[in-house]
Amino acid sequence: MKPEDVIATYDREGPAWAATRDRRLVERPWIDRALSIAPHARGRRRVLDLGCGAGRPIAEYLLDRGCMVTGVDASRPMIELFARVVPRAVALHADMRTLRLTETFDLLIAWDSFFHLSPDDQRATFAVLASHLAPGGVLLVTTGPAAGEPIGRIGESPLYHASLAPEEYRALFAEHGFEELGYWPEEPSCAGHTIWMARRL
Repeated sequence: MKPEDVIATYDREGPAWAATRDRRLVERPWIDRALSIAPHARGRRRVLDLGCGAGRPIAEYLLDRGCMVTGVDASRPMIELFARVVPRAVALHADMRTLRLTETFDLLIAWDSFFHLSPDDQRATFAVLASHLAPGGVLLVTTGPAAGEPIGRIGESPLYHASLAPEEYRALFAEHGFEELGYWPEEPSCAGHTIWMARRL
């Protein structure tokens, strides 16, 4: 299993997985915290959801909170499902690694998506994250807890994951103009997710 197989794996397995995804929204405390910090000088908060999947429950919750949501996913079946599930959101079929939008956002979420990129692609994609956040905008991203390239599963298929070491993530935040706001490794109350929150300076 290689990182270049991830999109095809989601094309094949993603829709069935989305139908059974946990919708308890264990992410809610971190989303709420990010929303409380994110700027909203333009009125409604603008949120960019990278690797948005089918949009439920995260994009659905953000819309219910009055946000303007743009979802991006590299899997065509997943972004088509997103467009049907959350029709009030903007749905873009695109790869986060090469994304070049002309607007910036108050909150950028990459939940259970950024860690499907290879280590080198993660390093390079930090510039994309920074370029799509307004000054003061908040980044909420999940990674692994330590450097490595574990293989998980989705449906009947293996699925690639990767993580850098926490110290390298911190160096990349600093390099790209982010202030770290919080780090929760393998957070028990969030189903073991490793969560970072940072603000664009």
